[in-house]
Amino acid sequence: MPSVRRLPRRAPGIGVFAAETRRNSAARIAELEHMSIALAPSPTPITRPPLIRWLAVVAVMLGIFSIVTTEILPIGLLTSIGSDFTISDGMAGLMMTLPGLLAAIAAPLVTVAAARVDRRLLLCGCTLLLVIANVVAATAPEFWVVLASRVLIGITVGGYWSIAAGLAGRLVPPESANRATAVIFSSVPLGSVLGVPAGTFIGHLAGWRTAFVVLAVLSAVVLALLASALPSLPAEQAMSVTSLRIGLGGTAVRIALLATFFVVLAQFGTYTYVTPFLEQVTDVSAGTITVLLLIYGVAGIAGNFLGGTLLGRPRTALGCAATAMAAAMLSLPLLGRWELGAVALLIVWGIGYGGIPVVLQTWFADALPDAPEVASVLFTASFQATFCAGALVGGVLVDRTSPSTVLLCGGATALLVLLITSGVIDARRVRRAG
Repeated sequence: MPSVRRLPRRAPGIGVFAAETRRNSAARIAELEHMSIALAPSPTPITRPPLIRWLAVVAVMLGIFSIVTTEILPIGLLTSIGSDFTISDGMAGLMMTLPGLLAAIAAPLVTVAAARVDRRLLLCGCTLLLVIANVVAATAPEFWVVLASRVLIGITVGGYWSIAAGLAGRLVPPESANRATAVIFSSVPLGSVLGVPAGTFIGHLAGWRTAFVVLAVLSAVVLALLASALPSLPAEQAMSVTSLRIGLGGTAVRIALLATFFVVLAQFGTYTYVTPFLEQVTDVSAGTITVLLLIYGVAGIAGNFLGGTLLGRPRTALGCAATAMAAAMLSLPLLGRWELGAVALLIVWGIGYGGIPVVLQTWFADALPDAPEVASVLFTASFQATFCAGALVGGVLVDRTSPSTVLLCGGATALLVLLITSGVIDARRVRRAG
């Protein structure tokens, strides 16, 4: 094997590029060494009947749908739960903060700890934890018990999402993998469109505890479906802490992390407290809030498809989405005083945010094309950590100021995403900063 010394001398003008190439090559070799720890790849189960294969895809999608709905349901029931336990909206916002924090921690820990565990067993275990968490929330006598259930939700989100995000290629033939991935990711906007409005409606009709009971039943059905439809899915790579550290070292990954921080902080620092805004500023009833959240969710599905058409240009997609979000957030305190204005701006907001999860996931996957599970873990951990920070910062602001101030701060934060998409912050600057 030729040594590095035998290579021709490089021109000084490309020295920086060559050094970066050597570092990337060394990192890739080390990554493969640490990620391929005596585990042989298992064949894709393409011999199974097509109906069973797609039933497995739908089962995974429904699992994420149940998780997403459970995680963000408190947005629609925030004031109801807060009133029941006599706590402020900011304190109730901890129901959003805790799952994000625990998911950010659980994503790498669960994936590394369960490196050799069959993925079918891991998904079923996470879904069982989801059933237990919803039952605990529904029967909680004190608010701290509700928070304990949210800890379980966080572990479920981190473990399930990190595995499920890159699973489509193992459930269907290669030519159908992209379509299966789209089906699995459709669960995110569907959670906003169907899950949260339906849960909010049930909560306002029969009490917020009933909404969690319904989610517990749904999660149990999904668990049975996963257990019966999924094939055995032995781990293909034994992920290590070293492989995660190497993944974090790439400049493209750092750019993706920075973009995730700005846009998710803006989203969940504001959307978590949209119900108090609609109640206090727009002055609409609980039933109308359910309808407005449904409209927002439908717009999110449209945004998901629009974002999907621009996956080859993630900077452009993210820039457009962040601009729409910022415009809606900055305009709501003024135009959201009228119901029609609130509806129009929630549609703009929903379209903007709808495509962001799939765009960010694609950005991470492009940054680590040879390590899809590492990309999924880093995406999940960064998204959920910022989700947690956004809900926490928004809670502090809403208790000390007003929902309108929270929206203005969120809009200003969304505008910072344009520093990345416009090239003001680029790989060279991140490399020098590192």
